Amino acid sequence: MHIGLPKEIKDGEYRVALSPAGVDALRKAGHRVTVQPDAGIESGFADEDYVRAGASLADPWAAEIVVKVKELQPAERRKPQPSQTLFCFQHFAPDPALLEAALASRATFVAFETVGEADGSLPILKPMSKIAGRLAVQVGAWCLQKHQGGSGVLLPGVDGVPPGNVVILGAGNVGGNALAVAHGMGASVRVHARSERHFAALRARHPGAQFTTAPPEIADADLVIGAVLVPGSLSPKLLSRAMLRGMRRGSALVDVGIDQGGIAETSRPTKHSAPIFVEQGVVHYCVPNMPAACARTASLALERALLPWLLELAGGTASPGLASGVQVRDGKVVHAQLARDTGR
Repeated sequence: MHIGLPKEIKDGEYRVALSPAGVDALRKAGHRVTVQPDAGIESGFADEDYVRAGASLADPWAAEIVVKVKELQPAERRKPQPSQTLFCFQHFAPDPALLEAALASRATFVAFETVGEADGSLPILKPMSKIAGRLAVQVGAWCLQKHQGGSGVLLPGVDGVPPGNVVILGAGNVGGNALAVAHGMGASVRVHARSERHFAALRARHPGAQFTTAPPEIADADLVIGAVLVPGSLSPKLLSRAMLRGMRRGSALVDVGIDQGGIAETSRPTKHSAPIFVEQGVVHYCVPNMPAACARTASLALERALLPWLLELAGGTASPGLASGVQVRDGKVVHAQLARDTGR
């Protein structure tokens, strides 16, 4: 099978889907890999490294399978062909124009974010969720600084001054990793979730945190982290404008699920070159590709997760887990949740 690896062109997207080691693994499995020049340069992988691993440097869009990180950007939307399969993050539900382009191409689109195991886990999304959760507290602390429009709260506090309050909505991979960082730095943390399923394990690791299944309460929060994911579906709107208006001026919201629409009525996608805006007095950070800030770590973690599935896809097999990732094929929506969200 011929596999193509493009260079990412989304604003601030420095990740790459395959390292030279991944190319080598594909080559040893009998596949041919074409890499776009400079595809891995921002993650520390030079063209020469890919060539030594057995790749050729050329246009990757002639390949049978195109593996990349982010969804098609406007300049890429005419590139897919009916005979191709695209394997990447896709996030069709909040972007009708992107979905229309995918349908018009008649290519097959397999989404990282819905490839799943029998137990409901999402193995390719999981490492990116962990990284985003850890980054969420870091960027939230940055948003709280006065020169970003924040309230000037230092999350760990200092002798004689109490720590800041962090409210995390969601207790999965994003929420659990955000909790680890916020609790570790000494912030006061409360986690809201729909069920108690993850509470016992999280409470054992972070006994000072609070856990509740009650509806979100954010009036006392200095930092809110949106960490809710419904696989393949739009994010639920959990925070109204009125709720954000009730927070102290200069508080912050990091909406990690913005690539699926976000959990606040006020949220809208931003980008690494202009990551924040202020609405209802709250500093919003809504960058949909947060892990790109740590591109090398994120690229290696992503490759480790996706490579077994790519080898399966290139080998011509389709386990139920891989099949659950197919969202669009031959001009039709074939993923049930996407169909419900988009009325297809």
